[in-house]
Amino acid sequence: MQSVIRIILQRLGLGLLTLFVVSIVIFTAVNMLPGDFAQAILGQGATPAAVESIRRDLGLDQPPITRYIQWLSGALQGDLGNSFAQANFASFVGADSGVRTTVAQQIAPRFENTMFLAAVTACIAVPVSLVLGILAALFRNSVFDRATNVTTLTSISSPEFFLAYVLILFLAVLNPVLPSLSNIYDGMSFGERLEKTLLPALTLTLVVTAHMMRMTRAAIINLLASPYIEMARLKGMSPMRVIVKHALPNALAPIINVIALNLAYLITGVVVVEVVFVYPGIGQLFVDSVKIRDIPVVQACCLIFAAAYILLNLTADILSILSNPRLRHPK
Repeated sequence: MQSVIRIILQRLGLGLLTLFVVSIVIFTAVNMLPGDFAQAILGQGATPAAVESIRRDLGLDQPPITRYIQWLSGALQGDLGNSFAQANFASFVGADSGVRTTVAQQIAPRFENTMFLAAVTACIAVPVSLVLGILAALFRNSVFDRATNVTTLTSISSPEFFLAYVLILFLAVLNPVLPSLSNIYDGMSFGERLEKTLLPALTLTLVVTAHMMRMTRAAIINLLASPYIEMARLKGMSPMRVIVKHALPNALAPIINVIALNLAYLITGVVVVEVVFVYPGIGQLFVDSVKIRDIPVVQACCLIFAAAYILLNLTADILSILSNPRLRHPK
């Protein structure tokens, strides 16, 4: 038990170190974006004095190291700063009436929408992938196995926006079953929200199913030649029971890893899908903030993406260690 706790603490330490390095990369990359927010908000008729006043009010005149330390210390305390774009213009020039919107207030409802989309996709993709992987391993080299592999490889090889437009064409235009735009708003019932989210969720399902299905199939087939599987067959157990009861539990480690990686993609890789369906999630907010150079929001979105990816990878490592005792004693 102590070895497991030590390994988990080591993984957590590496995760925090990775997140620190990623925060430096995020801050550097975001601040290298072309354009100036102060110049953009004032337009072509901006005077140097007005631009300098806004930059001073927003703290953009400070050295990059100072701004990074302030941003990192605020993020550690849960303060992601104030949004540039959502602030009242009066606040930029020092008026008392200016009311600024914090980044956390702006991100919170969008992140909730993205998590809802990821949850709906996971509820569809994970069971479908496991069932297809088990059936493909059970009937390997059959017509079903080959058809499943071709279909999933085709879906994963196609860009997300292409799959999205194909689904819109068939499920929203030619056969108006689902809405083409996911206009989610507060106060919607669960059924309405689910209906608006279903089309982008199906798009993401087509993207992530192939990885999980093929890993499930490969992990199970790799174990079918094991002696205990042969013994189970000699005892007269049905092929399905052999796979579900004996092969699948021992193949959980790689399956958990690939599921966690794809769940991380559902949070960090939804940008294109949210833009296509105009889904009000964190990916759409990220794109809009990049357009207007809203630096605090862009930095916060990138940090959330990185933290979610690292956290889910750590979760996959920990669950793999707990499910496979051999990983607790590395050579």
